[in-house]
Amino acid sequence: MLIERPLTGTIGAEIEGVDLKQPISSDLAGELRDALDRRLVVFFRDQFIDVAQQKVLTRVFGPLARSTYIEGMPDDPFVIRVIKEAYEGGGVFGGDWHSDLSFLEQPPGGSVLNAVEVPPYGGDTLWASQVAAYEALPPDLRTVLDGRDAVHVGKPHGVKWAPPMETRMTGAIRIVRDDPTADEERSHPAVLTHPVTGRRSVYVNPIYVTRLDGMTEEESRPLLDRLRIHCIRPEFFCRFRWTAGTVAVWDNYSTLHYAVNDYAGFRRLMMRTTFSGRAIAEWRRATS
Repeated sequence: MLIERPLTGTIGAEIEGVDLKQPISSDLAGELRDALDRRLVVFFRDQFIDVAQQKVLTRVFGPLARSTYIEGMPDDPFVIRVIKEAYEGGGVFGGDWHSDLSFLEQPPGGSVLNAVEVPPYGGDTLWASQVAAYEALPPDLRTVLDGRDAVHVGKPHGVKWAPPMETRMTGAIRIVRDDPTADEERSHPAVLTHPVTGRRSVYVNPIYVTRLDGMTEEESRPLLDRLRIHCIRPEFFCRFRWTAGTVAVWDNYSTLHYAVNDYAGFRRLMMRTTFSGRAIAEWRRATS
């Protein structure tokens, strides 16, 4: 029997009573999708699933999607080894508040992260509910965002906005850089309406959004700075402590996430898969 234990008042739940090594029935799949729609990120402890089982779980939420800008495993491009070795210094993969690849025409719907090896401390991940962020928006920011697009650019992957060489993350994860097509502007609604729950959420990625539609970058900056601070208020997020065998699934349209880089000297290995989920066009129709 599926048991749902909320982690906070706004986001996150641990799911018990599920063995992800076993076949997932259509009824259970529906319950899992419902839990994700409501809680935005869900966790399953002590699963110890393999890659094939992880892909089965991923398909519960949508078709498997291949990352355009992060290199997958040589024998399976749909699976990414998210690894930081004990000897590696510098930054960490996902070490800023963001949603994944929102500058694409069809951003990924969400991801599944499977903890294989974790440090004895540190290496937590934070998720922030952008539903809660929208519901608590100051009236002037809500007026600006409702009905307006945000303009996204693939800054870390392009040329114009490329980070300096000395600040780029190096190591086992291979990320595409200096791609001129990533500099192309892409517009998505600044506020999305969930096609199932009807809840609204802020969709303004702190990494990729350069301006609001109809405004210059200079005009947009004060608003985006305010929004960035607002959207990661502590009451909107949960901080998750990983244990080996834990699996997380999150909604990429309704959350931001952040990987904490505080485990120098220890190895951390996760396996990540991604699903395409509902097309962003469905969210557009729900918003209009």
